[in-house]
Order: sequence, then C-alpha cells, then structure tokens
Amino acid sequence: MTLAYQPAAAIAAISAADKKMAQLIRRVGDFTLEPSKLDDPFRSLLRAIVYQQLSGKAAATIHGRAVDAFGTRGKIAPASVIAAPDDALRAVGLSRAKVAAVKDLAAKTIDGTVPTLARLRKMEDHEIVTRLTSVRGIGVWSVEMLLMFRLGRPDVLPISDLGVRKGFMLTYGRDEMPKPTDILKHGELWRPYRSVASWYLWRAVDLSRRADLKK
Repeated sequence: MTLAYQPAAAIAAISAADKKMAQLIRRVGDFTLEPSKLDDPFRSLLRAIVYQQLSGKAAATIHGRAVDAFGTRGKIAPASVIAAPDDALRAVGLSRAKVAAVKDLAAKTIDGTVPTLARLRKMEDHEIVTRLTSVRGIGVWSVEMLLMFRLGRPDVLPISDLGVRKGFMLTYGRDEMPKPTDILKHGELWRPYRSVASWYLWRAVDLSRRADLKK
C-alpha cells in the first residue's frame, strides 16, 4: 500500500500555515510513515478487535489460536466465524464481548456493510468511518488508524488519541492536555494533510521521552 499524497507537499503546506509545526518538523526530520499492506478489511478489523485492551503478546497469542482453530491456510473467513459456536471462540481466549463483536463483524462483512478492499479504496473517509463503526466493537479511533496506516489517507486527525493530545500540548507549550475540540479547531490549519500533522505530534512525544532519558 502506498500513500495517497506526497509527503513533501504536505510538509511544505503545514510548515507554511503553522510556525510551531514547522519547528517540530525541523526537529523531527523526515516523514517516514509507510502504510502496511491491507489485504482484507475483515481480517484487519478482526485483528483490531482481538488486540483491544490487551498487551501485544497476549493478543498475538489469542489471534494465533483463532487463526489455527477457524482459519484455512492462515486466513479466517467470515462464514467460519459465523459457524463457530460461541464456546469455541471463547476457548481460544476471546471474551464474551469480543465474541459478540467478531460475530457482528462477520455478519456485516457477509451482508456488505463492511466493504471489500476494492470498494474501500474508492470510498470517502467519512463514509468508511460510518460503515465500519456500525460494527460492534469498532470505534472511530480504530477506523482512523486503518485510514492512516493501512489506506494511507492524507487528512485524518485522531483528536481523541492520547499521543496526539500530548504531542499538541508539548508542541504548543500548554500546561495541560488540550481538549479534543481544541485540536480539531486548530487542526484546520493543517488541512488537507492532518494525517501528516498527527504523525509529527506523535513524534513530539518521542522527542520528549528521549530528552527525559538523558536527564
């Protein structure tokens, strides 16, 4: 998967519109976001549900068990999830809430609510958010991450993300965490490249952590 925009153009536009962001960009350096391959929306969202509120290691173990138990050649199909008894899904480590979520995901993939990859690539961001958040257990943040890191969309601003909020606080010298609405309002300066601004705000947190380690 490739980016749907030119990073150099995005950086130039953001820097021209926002001096504080321009300073951050100079400190961080090159924009290195490279979208991961998205081969199937169902399997990507299934993984997102499994990984919610778990450590990476625990989630990977449960996801691996699910693939082994219900997949074919390392891939799980929606029909397999629908056919699986709830107890069998629970046995691989899924909570009752996640069993309900993956069943809903499977059903909505089969009925077309969750689009195919070909269809997803042609849809507008807001339409993707509306469709995918209708699935139980899939929130706006999860869809925003898919838009940014799988589809390479240019104008995503995850205002509820803790890292984005902290990065904003650090970049603009705030004494406390900004409200999501404050970031949304200020982020108008960064359109149509708010994904790039968000990425740099995450890097602001990284810079702060490295500075703390040197103390």
